[in-house]
Amino acid sequence: MDELIVDQMQLGLPSRDYFLNASREVQAYHMYMSELAVLFNATNITFAMEDLKKIVEFETALANVSLPEADRHDTSAIYKKQTLSTLERDIPEFDWKLYFKTFVKTELPSDELIVSYAFPYLRDMAFIVKKTEPRIVQNYVIWRVLMELTSHLIDKFQETKIEFRQVLMGVTSERERWHQCVEWTNKKVGMALGALFIKENFDPKAKETAQEMISNIRQAFIELLDENHWMDEPTRRVARHKALKMNERIGYPEFITRRDELNKEYQNLTISQTDFLDNIIKFGEWKAAQNLGKLRKPVNKDKWSMEPAVVNAFYDPNKNDIVFPAGILQPLFYSQYFPKSLNYGGIGVVIGHEITHGFDDKGRQFDSEGNLKEWWDNDTIASFRKQAQCIIDQYSSYKLDGHRINGKMTQGENIADNGGLKQAYRAFKKWERVHGTEPLLPGLEMMTHDQYFYLNYAQIWCGSMRPEDLLNKIRSAVHAPAPIRVLGPLSNSEEFAKAYTCPIGSRMNPREKCSVW
Repeated sequence: MDELIVDQMQLGLPSRDYFLNASREVQAYHMYMSELAVLFNATNITFAMEDLKKIVEFETALANVSLPEADRHDTSAIYKKQTLSTLERDIPEFDWKLYFKTFVKTELPSDELIVSYAFPYLRDMAFIVKKTEPRIVQNYVIWRVLMELTSHLIDKFQETKIEFRQVLMGVTSERERWHQCVEWTNKKVGMALGALFIKENFDPKAKETAQEMISNIRQAFIELLDENHWMDEPTRRVARHKALKMNERIGYPEFITRRDELNKEYQNLTISQTDFLDNIIKFGEWKAAQNLGKLRKPVNKDKWSMEPAVVNAFYDPNKNDIVFPAGILQPLFYSQYFPKSLNYGGIGVVIGHEITHGFDDKGRQFDSEGNLKEWWDNDTIASFRKQAQCIIDQYSSYKLDGHRINGKMTQGENIADNGGLKQAYRAFKKWERVHGTEPLLPGLEMMTHDQYFYLNYAQIWCGSMRPEDLLNKIRSAVHAPAPIRVLGPLSNSEEFAKAYTCPIGSRMNPREKCSVW
């Protein structure tokens, strides 16, 4: 059943570290607030700046009691379910009944179940709010609404944001408006846009090929599971069952190809052809009503939660789903014209990555039906943590531009990267044994298909980032920066070292390697 969930808030800056270090980014944040206040007709800028400084201090206090992302990976440890009455008893400083009545539009009974993932934060937040002048709290709420809306306002508001984003991300200009509009449209009405996208840009053969690759890579995972030396046999059997029970969602949900059903998806949503900002607000109201409508109803496990026209993929532990939207089934990840070595090194590794998420530091805590449940033997948990600690230590030893990677915060994605690479390579070699070696690519005849495999894996992470954006990602992202996503898994791969004849003890072929799955 869908229940009410409360969690710690997302801050106005990407990471709590910015607030706690009194960084120049916080100063830029305050200046951005002040400049917007002028645009919103603040009559006394000196007075406004003083008010806004209090807002920053208030948010800093909230950041200080929030749990670091690296400490939120153990879902079982942070999960707490209790009735509304016990929540009121445990945190009496906050008016929970009024809070929920405001959002749910009805008074909740005392036995209503509330799930929290940040109970210590909620307790501390209640104390902070109680001792803070109401005017400051109200101003902060208004600020966060305005911060959300300014992206949708006219150019002078965008220009004000550029200076703030330059400090935060290193960017010197906003993206062109058409680009932003396409992104917003996809975020707000992604299924409708997806229906147009798949007509012109999705090869139906891609779905069939992806299903075959998923089957091959899932089998490779099970083989590696059977060879796993640190897992006891009863836990291994349950893990095998979970892998076999994973649902795959590829391309798009079928309903978007049927006009009547697609129209039902947007029932009660009214879109204006002339008032853009009003559309944004109405969409927010409509989405909130949709979410509230799920309360106390059975979870719809067939519901897609990602738009088809995005270059992304994900694993949903609550449904035991792996999802590969149409947007990612294109070059460089996949093409029907690529040799299998490139496809397995691209989308194949992504498939293995998402399968592995079902067994990483978070995913392993959910069973085959998506329930939060401890199904591991205690000794196996200890063995898993030992294997994972190797990954944590390895990635924590990496630096980019003098900034150390947070191996603890990124461990789940790093485990998935390493596992996905290993599974995809094994599946590719099995395909090659069955179907034979394909012709080499023109101009690259001096290379082997094994080298193609690893080359395409590295190529999908090619890119560049500004120093400010790199720091932002290191502080706030659960993924390691792209260069590390290449360096880490490849240096753990015996097969990569063999394909590229890397000397033992070299940077890409260290004597000690890490492996979880």
